[in-house]
Amino acid sequence: MKKLIISLILFSHSVSAQYIDINIVKEVKVKNKGVVVSAHPLASEAGAKILKMGGNAYDAITATQYALAVVYPQAGNIGGGGFLVGVKNNGEKFTLDYRETAPKKASRDMYLDKNGKANTDLSQNGRLAVGIPGSIAGFFATLKYCKLPMSQIIQPAIDLAEKGFAITDHEADMLNSQKEHFQKHNKSSILFVKDTPWKAGDLLVQKELAETLKLIQKLGAKGFYEGKTADLLVAEMKRGNGIITLEDLKNYKVAERKALEFDYKGSNVVTMPLPSSGGVLLAQMLRMAAFENLEKYQQNSTPAVQIMVEAERRAYADRAEYMGDPDFIEDKTSYLISNDYLKNRWKSFSFNKATPSSEVGKIIKQPKESTETTHISVIDKDGNAAAVTTTLNGYYGSKVLVTGAGFFLNNEMDDFSVKPGVPNMFGAVGGEANSIQPNKRMLSSMTPTIILKNGKPYMVVGTPGGTTIPTSVYQSIVDVVDFKLNANISVNAPKFHHQWLPETVSVENNFPEATISELKAKNYVIEKVKYIGKTEMIVIDDNGTIHAVADGRGDDSVAIE
Repeated sequence: MKKLIISLILFSHSVSAQYIDINIVKEVKVKNKGVVVSAHPLASEAGAKILKMGGNAYDAITATQYALAVVYPQAGNIGGGGFLVGVKNNGEKFTLDYRETAPKKASRDMYLDKNGKANTDLSQNGRLAVGIPGSIAGFFATLKYCKLPMSQIIQPAIDLAEKGFAITDHEADMLNSQKEHFQKHNKSSILFVKDTPWKAGDLLVQKELAETLKLIQKLGAKGFYEGKTADLLVAEMKRGNGIITLEDLKNYKVAERKALEFDYKGSNVVTMPLPSSGGVLLAQMLRMAAFENLEKYQQNSTPAVQIMVEAERRAYADRAEYMGDPDFIEDKTSYLISNDYLKNRWKSFSFNKATPSSEVGKIIKQPKESTETTHISVIDKDGNAAAVTTTLNGYYGSKVLVTGAGFFLNNEMDDFSVKPGVPNMFGAVGGEANSIQPNKRMLSSMTPTIILKNGKPYMVVGTPGGTTIPTSVYQSIVDVVDFKLNANISVNAPKFHHQWLPETVSVENNFPEATISELKAKNYVIEKVKYIGKTEMIVIDDNGTIHAVADGRGDDSVAIE
């Protein structure tokens, strides 16, 4: 089968730098080739390059993550963390949890003022907001599944940082919008701040980041968690009120966890367990929606949306009460996704009207904040599949760039319950299960997912979007499995989201007006938003044809081996 490629050449300048042609590929159909889908064309191409060099899906997804740290600094990172879900072609399933952890000096009330009021500015911005980064440890934990040495896998990212690349319109807008934050939270000038506004085609050269990556290439994980880079990170902490120490960095460990698996209409869903709430929510939402024979309806029709929203409402109420780091709390996943529990949870559902959120939890006014994460989906020619979602949490994380090392630090401490009952930057309410403790992993919404049919990969999917991640993955699965839609329609159709609190249902601006009107008549509160997530999806049909789609909401792009 011939490849179907929809592409757009954004620039072609005669500047003496290597990465100036940005070729966005939105959709590919291909057989017997490896495919990478990510948030940036140069990162996807880095992964595909590694496949061409003989690497497998795990080599490629690691190379793509490194490259995203260079070309997509608002979310791609070496100063944050993530989750990997893998299914090898021999059927072996595994997950890697390289979520950030709380520093040893962290405490339950560290963001409360003398009156006991939560100061979320401290948990969201600056050095005190930073959790111990897990990404580099995660990349090295992936290495045992790879075919190539790390020195080879990391090289495309080093080249991108050292030689520079032309930024897109979207990236220019992002950098310009954050200028004041960068100036406020960095003690010295940083390369991301210019006197004149950034514009598409400007070259971004990151020499300090290139040197940091070279240390990792030369020394391995110790090139990040010990020595020069660790010293620079801790020195950055001391420029403000940060609490990460050299001991914290040296002691960081990746957690290898058993994948959360469940059946959905004959397919095997393989996803991330706690401390990702996403996998548990996904199982709950799909199973509750199945009680109403969702396949009878059409995508974004009123009954379908109502069923799915009410499943979301009940699942997110459980998120607030029960979910956290399984190393610190009782893991109630098997109970929460059991048929008996969910049937009882679903008893209050009615097609006649919205279920008030007050019936499933105490109402608390929520703030509205944006979100930025990034997802990569990969399958190689041998049938190995990998899904990774990784993040700094907010745009450019804490806004703090490590002086001399060139990378942004996360603001993941905000994903803890800063004060039980107080919502985080994405409006998610948490309880004691997700309270702050030293060395604890904060609850996450990231939901990298692989679906198997007859034991072989059928779908690889994930998205950024904070608390909207599980609902977007949920909709993606329903679109393909229940509504029999193709990957392109599933990815690019208007999305919706509900998370128990606030009461509102968010819908994208192009959501069907007829459905909105009918939902309002049933007491649903609707709020229009610009976009929800940026889904990266790969679907493999029974004939082995790979249909890979990069979300049209951004610069997301597909690359082929």
